[in-house]
Amino acid sequence: MSVNVNRSVLDQFYRYKMPRLIAKVEGKGNGIKTVIVNMVDVAKALNRPPTYPTKFFGCELGAQTQFDSKNDRYIVNGSHEANKLQDMLDGFVRKFVLCPECDNPETELHVNPKKQTIGNSCKACGYRGMLDTRHKLCTFILKNPPDPTEVVDRDDDDEDWAEETTEEAQRRRMEEISNHAKNLTLSEDLEKPLEERVNLFYNFVKHKKETGTIDAADKDILVEAERLDVKAMGPLILSELLFNENIRDQIKKYKRHFLRFCHNNKKAQKYLLGGFECVVKLHQVQLLARVPIILKEMYDSDLLEEDVIFAWAEKVSKKYVSKELAKEIQAKAAPFVKWLKEAEEESGGSEEEEVEDDENVEVVYSSSARELKVETVKPDKPEKEEDDIDIDAI
Repeated sequence: MSVNVNRSVLDQFYRYKMPRLIAKVEGKGNGIKTVIVNMVDVAKALNRPPTYPTKFFGCELGAQTQFDSKNDRYIVNGSHEANKLQDMLDGFVRKFVLCPECDNPETELHVNPKKQTIGNSCKACGYRGMLDTRHKLCTFILKNPPDPTEVVDRDDDDEDWAEETTEEAQRRRMEEISNHAKNLTLSEDLEKPLEERVNLFYNFVKHKKETGTIDAADKDILVEAERLDVKAMGPLILSELLFNENIRDQIKKYKRHFLRFCHNNKKAQKYLLGGFECVVKLHQVQLLARVPIILKEMYDSDLLEEDVIFAWAEKVSKKYVSKELAKEIQAKAAPFVKWLKEAEEESGGSEEEEVEDDENVEVVYSSSARELKVETVKPDKPEKEEDDIDIDAI
């Protein structure tokens, strides 16, 4: 999901957007660290190197940072929540991105290591000025300019930040304008109903598969799901498009795709279990007897957590398949669930967390249909429950 670059602007039609920051905590103990999963995309929207906001987090938190540009990994030591970092990013935007005159983010930094100055120019209003270099990040910027071509000539006392008039510069500006227009159009998709957004995501993944680009498209698929605000439902769609009777091999092949959705996301893991049930339904002869093996494969691949599996096994649901088939699937899964509980008890055990219920909707498959459709279904029990949404199998 995208947010306004200047989050103090509440206008939904504000054209300067950036992806919402995604943070993933890795490691344990002294080796715990937070990876900013989409820092490259966030930094691109801000027109700043990804090392700058990452280092800014380090300065603000008093933590060490690590950069692996080749693999797009930008890391802040310690465990930090995404919301906290998002709020902290607002400070970076105010200090190092927004124009002090017009609050427009169309700015560029001009670094002069010889004079130890950092200039700031705005394409929108023509502002030119100097940054206050007292912030610790400025030391890093002076040692690591945005681009060697942007560093002011050290022998030139009269720094000229006039707008470039070369054909290449004009071409770049036209591309920037086009990108801003594209971002504005894409942001309108968020205003569409859930049914349309799910269909957009389904067609996006289907196109990747049909064009033979699905194997390396895991990051693009995640970004599209986040843009459409359907990330939790992603595993359900991926299961339908990527799994068949050869599901065990496909779990290994597309592990990276599913991990981007399921890692530390119990809601997404619940949808994955729903997608798994649907695949079993389509290939009962080949897969029903192999249910425990497949579940263990998902568990070993870190796609499912113990408490999610336990919660799923406690109650038979007909959200994705018939109640009869759901009972059969859970009966086949029982030996694996029992083994998992015994293994947990042997290792000292841990308090079983209750899997959070989905907010107001549940994406489920109906038993017929050949196109995606969203419908409200009635709850099984008389007490008040959340509405369910059906997404029909293709």
